[in-house]
Amino acid sequence: MVEPAPPDISDLVQRYSSRIYGVALRLTQNQADAEDVLQETFLTVMRKLDSFEGRSAIYTWLYRIATNIALGKLRQQQQSPDVDIAPEDFEQLASWNSGQGLIPGHDREDTAFIRESLDDAISKLPENLRVVFLLRDVDGRSTRETADLMGITEANVKVRLMRARIQLRNRLAHLKQPERARS
Repeated sequence: MVEPAPPDISDLVQRYSSRIYGVALRLTQNQADAEDVLQETFLTVMRKLDSFEGRSAIYTWLYRIATNIALGKLRQQQQSPDVDIAPEDFEQLASWNSGQGLIPGHDREDTAFIRESLDDAISKLPENLRVVFLLRDVDGRSTRETADLMGITEANVKVRLMRARIQLRNRLAHLKQPERARS
């Protein structure tokens, strides 16, 4: 059996750089750091491309490298970055939890306020919970993919996700009634 040739690095950069940059930006919340993560990811890929065994999709492997680099950068900074959720990700979160919506009683006019509150609440999560939440509920990764990317068990992903959601609900409990003036 002939093993397939490893993919060309320039092809990988062209195909995946924007997606990897997006992941890095979501995790680091800083354009310069995201650009560093992107560059470091592909430098790592260049050095280790021959070690890619094909047990997962190439994007999963790239994603894990980028995630690990971004997490290392966050640990070095020893601070909790602000989290900025893209509008399309926010819409997904708004319908999370079996279609109930994240914050009952709010309409579309409250979106900016809710987004700001959600960004703030996510940024205050401990790193291990924040990353699982971002991977599962924002990026839409499966439990298995998240476990593989983080190097933890699927059970651990489920526990961390549950804890993240509980902490977010507790932090956002004050939003049950809109704070704007009533007519």
